[in-house]
Amino acid sequence: MKLWNKGYEPDKLIEEFTVGQDRELDLRLARYDAEGSMAHIRMLATIGLITDEELPVLLKELEEIRQMAIRGEFVIEDGIEDVHSQVEVMLTRKLGDMGKKIHSGRSRNDQVLVDLKLLMRDELRSIAEAVVRLFDRLQSLSEEHKAVLMPGYTHNQIAMPSSFGLWFGAYAESLIDDMEMLVAAYRIADQNPLGSAAGYGSSFPLNREMTTELLGFRTLHYNVVAAQMSRGKTEKAVSTAIAAVAATLGRFSMDICQFMCQNFGFIKFPDEFTTGSSIMPHKKNPDVFEIMRGKCNRLQAVPNELALLTANLPLGYNRDLQLMKDIIFPAMTEIVGCLNMADFMLGHIQVNRNILDDPKYDYLFTVEDVNRLAFSGVPFREAYKKIGFQVQNGTYQPTRTVDHSHVGSIGNLANSLIRKKMMATAVQIGINVEKNFAKKSENCL
Repeated sequence: MKLWNKGYEPDKLIEEFTVGQDRELDLRLARYDAEGSMAHIRMLATIGLITDEELPVLLKELEEIRQMAIRGEFVIEDGIEDVHSQVEVMLTRKLGDMGKKIHSGRSRNDQVLVDLKLLMRDELRSIAEAVVRLFDRLQSLSEEHKAVLMPGYTHNQIAMPSSFGLWFGAYAESLIDDMEMLVAAYRIADQNPLGSAAGYGSSFPLNREMTTELLGFRTLHYNVVAAQMSRGKTEKAVSTAIAAVAATLGRFSMDICQFMCQNFGFIKFPDEFTTGSSIMPHKKNPDVFEIMRGKCNRLQAVPNELALLTANLPLGYNRDLQLMKDIIFPAMTEIVGCLNMADFMLGHIQVNRNILDDPKYDYLFTVEDVNRLAFSGVPFREAYKKIGFQVQNGTYQPTRTVDHSHVGSIGNLANSLIRKKMMATAVQIGINVEKNFAKKSENCL
């Protein structure tokens, strides 16, 4: 059954080509379609299009459909075009003409927009929760290993002393920038398009402010054309936020792969967390982080894919927009899987506490010794030359002591201040960092 049926059916080949994977992808929208319909008919009841007797009956049936979707039992039957048609068919079968009333004052265009925005709000919260879990893990590791020194690099050459506390903490704070992107995407998604119908409004006296409040949206897209134009813009905002998280996680994965290499030997994982070679019996490969790096690199391409799909589309709805679900739905699932796997793996990371005992890292301390001379009264440039000549002559002997005290340095990681930054950002998307951290701690006991 098709909501637009006018007494004829399209060619089967045409239908297969135009529908594509839409029916399978629509299953993720079923819960939200029911929720949007419940808000819509509550509003219709206030303007006389649904009677007071019909409203509770319809609400009861829609809640049953919603619960069916939550349990994973909702299906789109053969011959039914999409999730919207399936919901309406289910109501009509059970309630007759009463079920046919729910579409008054809306189009599938604003209906799917509502579904997508509700879905993306929830998905962004799920991504944010996974980001906070990884943030907590990194901060915990940063505190645990704050006194363990490791080499720092510039130009891929050993440069200055760093620490595992600084390394883990750096990625924790970097996730706050990504959380800012998630918050921005959430705010764009958190606007109600319902009532814009096909993009040009309705002659019914719809109360759009009422559905905005019922669905918990922060505000609404006031201009009905602007509401329709938000299709594509919202997905691009979400994909950009996902790409930001993926960029951080992909870079961290590269660090892990490199630091596990025997040439570095900074970290390792239990044998069962690695894979082997079919020919080299000594190999213990970081396959998890190689796959993670690849997935994150692929996720960073999603905004560009969506940008190309939606480039220069004419005003109003165009069927091209349907294809965005093929792109954004898997991306939202993929990033959460990567974040959760990173958190799981880091729960078993093993740190080499004696890296700098190797004399090949002696030159890490040249800047420390230059600064020490400068503190004793030697002009900095003279101190630099003195240590430089010792390096050139092969007479340099490092003191191997590090004294960093300024905020954000090895000796003053400022993790508590970084946590406050995350709390202030995450709360904007409805995530309580301290509550999340406490819950995680309980689960670990």
